Amino acid sequence: MATGGNGDTSKQELIHLIKRFGAYVTFKISNFFPVSLQNLDIRSFGAVAGLAVAIVFTWRLLRSPSGTQRRQQKRQGASSSNPGVATHSNLSAIPSNACSPSDDSRAQNVVDEFFQPDKPTLGQIVRQKLSEGRKVTCRLLGVILEESSPEELQKQVTVKSSVLEVLLEITKFCDLYLMERVLDDESEKRVLVALEEAGIFTSGGLVKDKVLFCSTENGRSSFVRQLEPDWHIDSNPEIVSQLARFIKYQLHVSPYKAERTAANVFSAPSLEQFFGSI
Repeated sequence: MATGGNGDTSKQELIHLIKRFGAYVTFKISNFFPVSLQNLDIRSFGAVAGLAVAIVFTWRLLRSPSGTQRRQQKRQGASSSNPGVATHSNLSAIPSNACSPSDDSRAQNVVDEFFQPDKPTLGQIVRQKLSEGRKVTCRLLGVILEESSPEELQKQVTVKSSVLEVLLEITKFCDLYLMERVLDDESEKRVLVALEEAGIFTSGGLVKDKVLFCSTENGRSSFVRQLEPDWHIDSNPEIVSQLARFIKYQLHVSPYKAERTAANVFSAPSLEQFFGSI
């Protein structure tokens, strides 16, 4: 009799949980839809949705390995012990459907797994960080390239491998322009070759015509203002400060912790760390 009572209690708790969840879904849906749609018997729609979710939840709960493990433990216990009155009394003393703390833990794990949100992809993080901006301008030195001065570009050009994945995600849904100040034509050619060898032009989102060069910092600032991007990414704090009142959002990339000079200016040690800190 005690075994039956425990089973009925567990079933009633599960049914009560399903009913509460269905009512919660109904309430949320009724708040989500406009008033004009609530007249179309939105409670019925919410009840159906709640029932569907409850069925999936119950199915996953029943698929938990607790039942199989209990049956295997019983068979192992029976085979390892000698048949007799003592063995029979020990088995009969344990209710067949009694819930142990480990069973409750498994059920809780199923609940946590069911309601756990999916981890966002890098593309979703980039879109969220850029606030759905459609045009981005970005400096090369100190952001995309390892070098930090135009003089270094006269000797070598090295693309940061850690930034490539983020950069390619930006090109998938943004109109991206790269720009830099160079001292000679050879530096310009080195930059284009390094970007091409890194695979930046093979994704289809960025072409060589969108890599702009100038001979002064003011020229780079003029590029940005003419393009009117939603975001500008730069490693020069003076340029960031100059553009603060013209550009909607800016990211100042600096290895040092920089103070936020304006509400629309963000800072991070690197481009990849900015998009990895959501």
